[in-house]
Amino acid sequence: MEIPLLSDVVIILGLAVVVILLFQRFRLPTILGFLMTGVIAGPHGLNLIADVHDIEILAEIGVILLLFIIGMEFSLRNLALIKRTVLLGGATQVLVTILLVGLVLMMFNFSAAEGFFVGFLFALSSTAIVLKLLQDKGEINSPHGKVVLGILIFQDIVVVPMMLVAPLMAGGSENIVVELLLMVLKGAFVIVFVLISARYLVPKLLFIVAQTKSKELFILSIVVICFAVAWLTQSLGLSLALGAFMAGLIISESEYSHQATSNILPFREIFTSFFFVSIGMLLDFGFMLQHLPLILLLTVCTFILKGVIAAMAARILQYPLRTSILVGLSLFQVGEFAFILSKTGINSGLLSQEVYQYFLSVSLLTMAITPFVIGSFHTIANKLSARWVPVNNQIPNAPANADASDDMHHLEDHIVIIGYGINGRNVAKAARHASIPYVIVELNAVTVKEERLRGEPILYGDAVHGVILSHINIHKARVVVIAISDPEATKRIISSIREVSDKVHIIVRTRFVQEMEENFRLGADEVIPEEFETSIEIFTRVLSKYLMPRDEIANFTYSIRADNYDMLRSLTGSKTNAGNISTDLPDIEVASLRIYTKDDSLVGKTLIEADVRNRFGITVVGIKRDGDTLLEINAQTKLKRGDVVYVVGKPSDVMRFNNFVRAD
Repeated sequence: MEIPLLSDVVIILGLAVVVILLFQRFRLPTILGFLMTGVIAGPHGLNLIADVHDIEILAEIGVILLLFIIGMEFSLRNLALIKRTVLLGGATQVLVTILLVGLVLMMFNFSAAEGFFVGFLFALSSTAIVLKLLQDKGEINSPHGKVVLGILIFQDIVVVPMMLVAPLMAGGSENIVVELLLMVLKGAFVIVFVLISARYLVPKLLFIVAQTKSKELFILSIVVICFAVAWLTQSLGLSLALGAFMAGLIISESEYSHQATSNILPFREIFTSFFFVSIGMLLDFGFMLQHLPLILLLTVCTFILKGVIAAMAARILQYPLRTSILVGLSLFQVGEFAFILSKTGINSGLLSQEVYQYFLSVSLLTMAITPFVIGSFHTIANKLSARWVPVNNQIPNAPANADASDDMHHLEDHIVIIGYGINGRNVAKAARHASIPYVIVELNAVTVKEERLRGEPILYGDAVHGVILSHINIHKARVVVIAISDPEATKRIISSIREVSDKVHIIVRTRFVQEMEENFRLGADEVIPEEFETSIEIFTRVLSKYLMPRDEIANFTYSIRADNYDMLRSLTGSKTNAGNISTDLPDIEVASLRIYTKDDSLVGKTLIEADVRNRFGITVVGIKRDGDTLLEINAQTKLKRGDVVYVVGKPSDVMRFNNFVRAD
């Protein structure tokens, strides 16, 4: 018996493997590979798929699982930490984009509903592509990375109400007010249901399931919750996607959310691949080639419009021009959730097939160029910010620096701390404790305002600019500590400092050792890579467990740092100067063992009577009994059942004694 769907699945997945392998060689995003697979296999390509409808059903499951995962990863607590970036930055970017796109399209005879719906589509950027690229560059925690993340979170959330509002915008109802009120009531019911389920029902259910220790039952329960809530919202006339998102929220508030996410991820990856393939099948490549000049023009307009609006949102959040440009260059593309939303628009009559083809073409092109733009966005931002940055590097509503810097012109022999994250705060604490004068430069306006109220000598500004550096007397400072998470900005700061002073000692914190050589070349005196410092700390503790003398451990770690971590960087493990550590480690173990045995040759006997040293080859150096530690041990000290004895000896002898005292 032939199963048509099976042959379609084999064709799609087999073709996807080949296409994505090629895309990976050119370092293009996987999503583009799936879209191209759909273009090739679809009716406008080689027409390899017999029934596109079956693939669309699989794609719908992918959408449900995608929003389900987003709901599980969505945390109200975590959102509160970056609420200003999410709400102010995200709302500015989304609302301004919708408004401008809608008004422009209305000038070209689109209805208000059609124009603003297209604005919905173009307001959304690609979470999957952008975050993957920033993560690969190690810039998620940089200032521009945090702003990008906050805006993307807002976009992911706002797509749900967009899907609810779209049918109402289409005017399918005679009384929109009644329909809107009914939708609000249904939404309120779903929210109450979610709150009750998240607080009382689901945690108890998952606790019972978890007690069975059955992985299969746990996965089944999670999937049932997802599809049951999605089915419920669809029954109420709301979208499946909303139900999936709500189901994710229900589980996110339980302690089982992380395990649920890890179990569902493999299913999501498979089914979402069908979603992107199904989108690719809808693209008419002939249409794209036929209207290529107009599509390229629309792509350029999208790039400029979205980039400028995203940069403006970052400026409103009081970030410097360079950071704002980086945000704009990260969020110019049209994202994957716009494809989900576009299906709603087609079903509601808000999107014609012609406009949909333009939308698909522009979306694919913007997504395709994203890796190349982000790959060189530091170079672009540096050139633009150098040309346009204001002389005083201030922006509207930024904290005034006058009060904080009245005494800065008198500073000398001080520490300059650039970046007020964890490392910057710790350096400031140490300087304050040692009574060393210091000044902090930070470009997060909120942090500057809060810390200034606490009395910190902190200045708002971007340290890549010489105006800021001269303002804090960089030429009279003894040490500069650069503790920011932006590797490109770090390099520019080092260069800017060296243009002013050759004497100041520059200490740089980096995440990766690959960044060390370039920082040294630019003029850094010390570069501390986090990944190797962590390794040194771990191995230091390992050596201490082998009872190596502390002075030898200190010499060893000093040698590693003095050789610029060459021993750890060597792929072959070849010896360097740091490899001269003595390998004559003492064959001694210190252990604490509890006496469980009732053997009267040990219990109730003195140490000399039990003859512990001769029988087992170990020495008892301390005893913990009834909460007290006895360190004055002699031959007449008695051993009791339940004692914790501290012993020293060879590992094999300690193990032999351990086996004896544990025998009941």
